Amino acid sequence: MAFELDDPRATLAHREILLRKPFLKKIYMDWYRVFINKSRCQKQGKYLEIGSGGGFLKDLFPEVITSDVQELLTVDRVFSAEQLPFDANELASIMLLNVFHHIPNPHLFLQEAQRTLVAGGIVIMTEPANSWLGRFIYKRFHHEPFDENGGRAIAAGKPLSNSNQALPYIYFERDRELFDKLYPHLQIRSITYHSPLTYIVSGGVARSAMLPGFMYGLVRAVEGLLSPFARQLGLFCTIELQKSPER
Repeated sequence: MAFELDDPRATLAHREILLRKPFLKKIYMDWYRVFINKSRCQKQGKYLEIGSGGGFLKDLFPEVITSDVQELLTVDRVFSAEQLPFDANELASIMLLNVFHHIPNPHLFLQEAQRTLVAGGIVIMTEPANSWLGRFIYKRFHHEPFDENGGRAIAAGKPLSNSNQALPYIYFERDRELFDKLYPHLQIRSITYHSPLTYIVSGGVARSAMLPGFMYGLVRAVEGLLSPFARQLGLFCTIELQKSPER
């Protein structure tokens, strides 16, 4: 049975698809490993994932507090990213996988991240990339909008169907000077473009994989050869922010 995208049952259905598609699951495991390795470098504070509902980070990283804006049995806590129920200087890391572009007011989330992170704590997220290939794919073959010239907020009320996949680009690249002004205690440490092929080959949650799971390593090797062109071809980018060590 198909569910409306914003129905919590759709999130659980997507999770089931993810867990049973070997190629797609390997992609998530690679992305999660980056989250885990970066987070474990932060020795003080709690680890938080926002928008955990359809994923399985907790299986690999039991210490993480999982959360979502929807009531789901798969998460530890339910709250909005725009109002984090944590004290100042309490979180070591905040992780988001394809979530930032669904937050109605990312400005509020970034304020909360700046407040709740420990000194030296990080935000790490993987999001759609504003590359040449990314714009081509997302604007023609994806149900979510991609408007790199859009505003800095989106409509609230529909946690999955309301989005702008270009919001990470808008906040961390297009409006970089404004970011530096509004969040003086957060620095953009890195923006890494990657994954031009693997997600397409996996079929995502909507289509069948083009190749079996055991060929994942081969596709990743081809992506490695394409890495000099990642800024033009990467479909995703991983963004790392860090709170000033002295705060």
